[in-house]
Amino acid sequence: MIRYIGMRKNAEGATVYVFIVNGMEKEIREHALKQHPGCFEALPATAKARIAANRAWLSKL
Repeated sequence: MIRYIGMRKNAEGATVYVFIVNGMEKEIREHALKQHPGCFEALPATAKARIAANRAWLSKL
């Protein structure tokens, strides 16, 4: 079971997405979401839109 909790900044200042995965809290960075099966799909539409905007911005660099 994967449940999205929210997003926050970690100690390094990076934005991480927080999930409950099989009863344990897990912090996942944006670039690593695809490496964790089911986590990207568990995100709400607003978070997916933010990620898409970040990727579009990075592709312009």
